[in-house]
This record gives sequence, structure tokens and C-alpha cells, in this order.
Amino acid sequence: MKKLKERWGITTIYQLLLIIVVFAINGSLSARISSYLMTFIGINDDNTHWFIYYLILLVLVLPIYPFLLMGFGYLFGQSKFFFPFGKRMLSKIGLGFVFNKKAS
Repeated sequence: MKKLKERWGITTIYQLLLIIVVFAINGSLSARISSYLMTFIGINDDNTHWFIYYLILLVLVLPIYPFLLMGFGYLFGQSKFFFPFGKRMLSKIGLGFVFNKKAS
């Protein structure tokens, strides 16, 4: 636990617990939302090959996950940890432009 706290730059076990809770809630909720979106557009495991179904699910989860992560991080008071984490994730999947400020 000490190494994890040092690596993440947190000071208390309470912060570590909140971060773990946010990751747990976020993972489940982003998969659930993606599943609902697929049902809404008419894609389910009955009418789609399993490989295509899970590929589409993954493509939907990838952009939803970092946004929810930053939102739940904010709600749990851990935005200092989750905002940079979410921004890095968005940059890695090609959506980093969402937070880039362009000088006009």
C-alpha cells in the first residue's frame, strides 16, 4: 500500500480507498452505459456475432470511461488525481483535443 500511495502521490489511506471506489464504480457503470447504448441502437448478442458485439462494446467504453472517471473523481473529491489521469487516457485514444486550448 505504501508504494501505491507514493506512486499516486496521495497521503492517506482514506484517499486510496476513495480512488479504488471510484475505479470500481466507473468500470461497472461505463460498461453498463455502453451496453444500454448498444441496446438502444439495436445491437445485442442475439443479432450480432460475439466478436463484433464485444468490439463495438469496447469502442463505446473507451471514450465513456475517462469522462466518467473525471466526473466521479470530482464527485468524490479526488479530481486532483483523476483529471490528469483522464486527460492522459483521452490523449492516448485520440480524443486529447477535448482539453487542448487553442490560442485564437
